Amino acid sequence: MLLFLYILLCFFQLQAKVGNTPCRMMGEPKHPLLFKDGDVTIGALFPVHSIETLSSFNVNLRDFRLAQIMIFAIEEINKSESLLPNVSIGYRLYDTCSSRMSSMSATVGLMNGLEIEAGDTCSGQSPIHAIIGETESSATVILSRTTGPFKIPVISHAASCECLSNRKDYPSFFRTISSDYHQGRALAYIVKHLGWSWVGAVSSDNDYGNNGMAIFLNTAQKEGICVEYSVKFYRTEPEKLKKVVDTIKKGTVKVIVAFISFLEMGLLTEQLSIQNITGLQMVGVEAWITSKTLITPTTFRVLEGSLGFAMRKINIEGFADYVIKAFWDTAFPCSHGQGNDSQIKINCSSYQDLLVLKNYNEDVPEHRFSSNVYKAVYAVAHSLHSLLKCKTQEGCEKGLKIQPQQVVEALKKVNFTVKFGDRVWFDSTGATVAQYEVVNWQQDFDGSVQFEPVGYYDSSLPPDQRFVVNTENILWAGGKVNPRSVCSESCPPGTRKAAQKGRPVCCYDCIPCAEGEINSNNCRQCPGEYWSNAEKDKCVLKTLEFLSFTEVMGIVLVFFSLFGAGLTVLVAIVFYSKKDTPIVKANNSELSFLLLFSLILCFLCSLTFIGRPTEWSCMLRHTVFGITFVLCISCVLGKTIVVLMAFKATLPGSNVMKWFGPAKQRLSVFAFTLIQVLICVLWLTISPPFPSKNMKYYKERIILECSLGSTIGFWAVLGYIGILAALCFILSFLARKLPDNFNEAKFITFSMLIFCAVWITFIPAYVSSPGKLTVAVEIFAIFSSSTGLLFCIFAPKCYIILLKPEKNTKQHMVGKTTSKFY
Repeated sequence: MLLFLYILLCFFQLQAKVGNTPCRMMGEPKHPLLFKDGDVTIGALFPVHSIETLSSFNVNLRDFRLAQIMIFAIEEINKSESLLPNVSIGYRLYDTCSSRMSSMSATVGLMNGLEIEAGDTCSGQSPIHAIIGETESSATVILSRTTGPFKIPVISHAASCECLSNRKDYPSFFRTISSDYHQGRALAYIVKHLGWSWVGAVSSDNDYGNNGMAIFLNTAQKEGICVEYSVKFYRTEPEKLKKVVDTIKKGTVKVIVAFISFLEMGLLTEQLSIQNITGLQMVGVEAWITSKTLITPTTFRVLEGSLGFAMRKINIEGFADYVIKAFWDTAFPCSHGQGNDSQIKINCSSYQDLLVLKNYNEDVPEHRFSSNVYKAVYAVAHSLHSLLKCKTQEGCEKGLKIQPQQVVEALKKVNFTVKFGDRVWFDSTGATVAQYEVVNWQQDFDGSVQFEPVGYYDSSLPPDQRFVVNTENILWAGGKVNPRSVCSESCPPGTRKAAQKGRPVCCYDCIPCAEGEINSNNCRQCPGEYWSNAEKDKCVLKTLEFLSFTEVMGIVLVFFSLFGAGLTVLVAIVFYSKKDTPIVKANNSELSFLLLFSLILCFLCSLTFIGRPTEWSCMLRHTVFGITFVLCISCVLGKTIVVLMAFKATLPGSNVMKWFGPAKQRLSVFAFTLIQVLICVLWLTISPPFPSKNMKYYKERIILECSLGSTIGFWAVLGYIGILAALCFILSFLARKLPDNFNEAKFITFSMLIFCAVWITFIPAYVSSPGKLTVAVEIFAIFSSSTGLLFCIFAPKCYIILLKPEKNTKQHMVGKTTSKFY
């Protein structure tokens, strides 16, 4: 605690001592490349030279033009009678040589000035009112952090890093270019719009590249774009550059998104050209996409067809003439080779390479950042105009002392229109509205390269109108066709995507969809009544299955139904024609005709099972079947009882036939049938059968069937038939050996044996048969049992009637049994 108090006391003493000591500049002052005195001063930082060496400098033509446009705008304002009248603007323009160290040195030089008069104390005030620059985002970050504590406004024309939008960290930073938040997103949109889902990504390893690429990658992921690799390097890292080139060479993508600064792009294209890596579609950013410096006979093979976002091309009236006349005569003191200032002479000896550009202005129209510098200068001028309370006729109040913080606040309020029509104002992050041209590298017939506009992006428009690209005007890399860049081709119809383990989602295998599924993005199950078509790309209605009159099985069953009914009618005709013969009379002709009638109904009731199930057909098929078969079995049961009663009647003293005469026989048949009718009525009343769709047995088709409604009712109908059939079988079995030359009980026994065997077999077959085969099994059981009754009971009699008429006599029929039972 005592140590802390001691250090604090020493600090206050040192602070007081420094405060009372005149300011003293340490080291040699850094002199600007170009300067001019004025009532107010604007500082500027431009990388006029790209590489700093011990002996020479390489001129960066683009930023040299930007320095010229700044001076041009200042000269234009100084001549204006409406903007800052009677106030001259001076400037201090420093060359940062594309070096962070030089940028830091130049920044300190701007803030310090060239000299300090004796007796001045360190007031903390800067000799400049605003700074234009820097070109690169990383250098601008250094500049803004350095000037931030002194609240000196910094206005950049090209630093687009989203990181600079943080007003808490950079409260006095402004820019006449939009944030890379928009450009990074727009890159993802254009990649998706052009159908590329598999791309590579290369970025500069600095604030500009890292932040911009992060925005692109985040948006690309949301848009379903996969990135095979994302690599980065910085201009001073040749080993990393070599690894980047190797990665590109080994990659499978056809499209590369290059979020790279101008200098890194030059190094990359040079290496790609050396490695002969061509045919890749480059998608670039405003930092390099319109730079003609990158175009050489060798590198154009790499960049041919490049596509990307650029600043809008704006022609600033008078600037082209200025760069070859007025600039060299007024702003550049070295052009005359004379001067009294020794420092000017020193600088001129180092910057003689700039004089080579004295009569060159062909590149001026392509420098799209020029308008941004122009607007930045005018923004500062308008803010100073309001702070100095300037009036057109009266001029400005020169005596007012302007603090840098006041300029910052004034810049937040500027809102004006420059002479070429653009409106200038700053949003809450200090940036302007995002407006880009989509340009395409195209080569003319004369071999010159043009940056042809093929679309635009404007964030001020509604979302559905912001982005437009005319693909018909694009010249693609490696040919006239849009390069296809996908990790896996689209899955054909009937298949789905299966992700490959450890690879991005755009890399997948195509696996066939399961039955009943279609590939709509992913295999999707068709709704209940639908099924996939053969190609599995569309859901279609399932096939409806029912026993139809028009299909082969239906036609065959209808034929047998009618044939059986017709055959029964013929038997009835034969019996009716011979109704007076002994064999017909001996077999109880009344029950025989009733039995034949019921058999006709049994054969015909099978027709109700054929055709599309409806409410009426479902109710009729089982009830008609149940009633007709009970009628049939009741007649057979009556005939069996008659045979037994007839034998009993032959015994001495027996009078049993009077208890079971014709009236009693008809009554018994009616009574047995009435019971079945009551069962059917109850069934239809409580829970009748109804048509239903069975979609469980088959997945690909729907079975139209008759649901039983009440299963108790169904089994009651069948059970009652079974009880009568069993009773008839037992009685006929007991009477099978009665003494008679023509014992009908034997034939009834055999017929009931067939009947019972058929229906006992029917039950498991009915339960296990699918779809329309269930109906076919039931119809077959009706045919079999009906045919068995017809042939077993009536075939022997028809044989005697038609082929053995000599046996159709009373004597032959009576044999040992002398009593008549007809």
